[in-house]
Amino acid sequence: MNYVSEWLQKTLGMSPTIQLKLLISVFVVLGLWIIPRLILRIVLWRVEDTRIRYRWNKAFGLISLLLGCIVVAFIWLEEFQSIMTFLGLVAAGVTIALKDPIVDVAGWIYILLRRPIEVGDRVQIGEHAGDVIDMRILRFTLMEIGNWVDADQSTGRIIHIPNGKVFVDPLANYSKGFQYIWNEIPVLITFESNWEKAKEILHNIANKHAEHLSEPAREKVKEAAQKFMIFYSKLTPIIYTSVKDSGVLLTTRYLCEPRRRRGSAEAIWEDILREFAKCDDIDFAYPTQRFYNNLIESKKSVKSTSVDIEIRKTENESE
Repeated sequence: MNYVSEWLQKTLGMSPTIQLKLLISVFVVLGLWIIPRLILRIVLWRVEDTRIRYRWNKAFGLISLLLGCIVVAFIWLEEFQSIMTFLGLVAAGVTIALKDPIVDVAGWIYILLRRPIEVGDRVQIGEHAGDVIDMRILRFTLMEIGNWVDADQSTGRIIHIPNGKVFVDPLANYSKGFQYIWNEIPVLITFESNWEKAKEILHNIANKHAEHLSEPAREKVKEAAQKFMIFYSKLTPIIYTSVKDSGVLLTTRYLCEPRRRRGSAEAIWEDILREFAKCDDIDFAYPTQRFYNNLIESKKSVKSTSVDIEIRKTENESE
């Protein structure tokens, strides 16, 4: 050890004091790298929940990093004092050169303090949407949903979003606040169909699949109303009626969990197809070309008016 110390002092100009501080720093870093992993292995060896394991790993990693920085800074404090002036001169240039990473770190601090997103949340930021699967100092990672895949299902791609985006782009969190989303299923039937009967069928189907969510959603609204101005007077499914070019549009609006949007829509559509197949007076509508005979198809009062017009026209022609 004396030979190594003398060699370092002669070759690199390291004094024994600096060598001792360097050796202690190495042991501190190794200790803070090994010990937390041993503790984690003991603590989590029976934990199978992936989310819990991830959070413990991230927490221990962050604590180790902070402790390491504090201990190493304390060891080298005297040496740091001699270079503070130099660091002050360099700081302005570094700030300009590393503007984006600094903004990302500020975004990371904001995320830690305000918790607009957490691992496991389903979010949309700008044009990107997905489930948050990782959060780091400079970026967070999404498992992408949507894009070319319908109904908010996973595409299989992983997207890395800089933390600074939380200051720039709109951020929508499916999992915070209300914790449910409204989904709509439009059903277009022909003008000749019994639309009132169809509306009743749709209402029964929607209640079957979504009414059980109304009470839990009401409780969530009460909780969210303490932080946000959220107010809903009706949380049970509802059917809206409107008229389109090709027929009568009945829109089913109901609550669903964000990750069950496609599954709930599939179940509702299957019931709709089964129930409409039993009805001879309900038909789906679609864009078609139609020839309308007013004398035959219109209401009685309109028919008589049309006939009178035809008679008058015939009389005028005979005169």
